[in-house]
Amino acid sequence: MLDRTDPTFRESVLKGLAKDPKVLEPKWFYDAAGSALFDEICELPEYYPTRTEKSILEERAAEIASELGNDVILYEPGAGSLQKARILLEALEGLARFIPSDISAAHLEAAASDLRKAFPDIAIDPVACDFTKHLEMPAIADDRPVTIFFPGSTIGNFEPGQAENLLRRFRKETGARQLLIGVDLVKDRETLVAAYDDAAGVTAAFNLNLLKRINRELEADFALHQFQHHALFNESRSRIEMHLESLCEQSVSISGERFDFRDGERIHTENSYKYTPERFASLAGKAGWVKPHLWTDQNRLFGVFLFQSEEAD
Repeated sequence: MLDRTDPTFRESVLKGLAKDPKVLEPKWFYDAAGSALFDEICELPEYYPTRTEKSILEERAAEIASELGNDVILYEPGAGSLQKARILLEALEGLARFIPSDISAAHLEAAASDLRKAFPDIAIDPVACDFTKHLEMPAIADDRPVTIFFPGSTIGNFEPGQAENLLRRFRKETGARQLLIGVDLVKDRETLVAAYDDAAGVTAAFNLNLLKRINRELEADFALHQFQHHALFNESRSRIEMHLESLCEQSVSISGERFDFRDGERIHTENSYKYTPERFASLAGKAGWVKPHLWTDQNRLFGVFLFQSEEAD
């Protein structure tokens, strides 16, 4: 987790809430409590992405491992609980090193500690960093090929232009030769909305936890009961949107600054873009990732793509 006094968090929140419409960056969801809530979301019956992607990885593990090759360095930005990485670590022979990175240092170290017990022969070197800004690579005295592993449809949280820039940075900052990435595919509205507005209210708690974090770390006075979680599918932009909606006219103080909310006004907290395979392959190609290989489930809910760097072509 970033330090409580980190000016980047404060600057991002103050700048985002000064906009019209108001926005908050989704990367700030993941303090320790937010990371734990997201792990709960991944187990919900409505939330198909995690279990579908895991099933693809499990069913195609040997095939994926064969495509990746032996003796590689695996780098996972935004690694979270590392559950999907376990599938690859079991399948890959002679894995040189696994480097998970995450913005929540405490959550990452706990997950990496558990993974070391399960895989004592693999060098596991977690790094705490914000992959939206840069990827930190620990000092490695070898030239073995790097594969970026980016599961979880996290790429959908970025505007298409931002996603293209992020994938380009992944390639340039690590020298990676391959990209293994999870992408949520276009499907019916009902399935999509239910995945982001579950009956148990866990996603609502996850969204509202961001206000709780702002209260705790930025001396704010959000009344959480005066905001509600709202999810919708924006068909024209092919994305799920998550918002926090004010239930009344109110004012909130954050780090000594005042922000007014109208009744019904929303804070836009997250997007999750859904892609057709063709559209995502085109986006990745613009970022220098070529030769797409796609694995998907029988219902084509989710896709796992493997790309090659154009430099390795």
